[in-house]
Amino acid sequence: MPIYEYCCDDCGTKFEKLVRRAADVPEIECPSCGQKHLKQEISTFAAHANGSSKSAEMPMCPGGRCSNPGMCGMN
Repeated sequence: MPIYEYCCDDCGTKFEKLVRRAADVPEIECPSCGQKHLKQEISTFAAHANGSSKSAEMPMCPGGRCSNPGMCGMN
């Protein structure tokens, strides 16, 4: 099930929508104004392809208790 990004032509709201079936696409409405004048946006994502370790990029936990550096929310 793909997640599509849309932009409402009427109010400019940008939102994402999980689409279960292609037949559901015409039924999608803007969550802000309820209109169906939508433009499908190109989704972007980030990927790290350089092979470097993610833990080397993240700062160490200031409390020193984390097994996953950068994942505790304290840094």
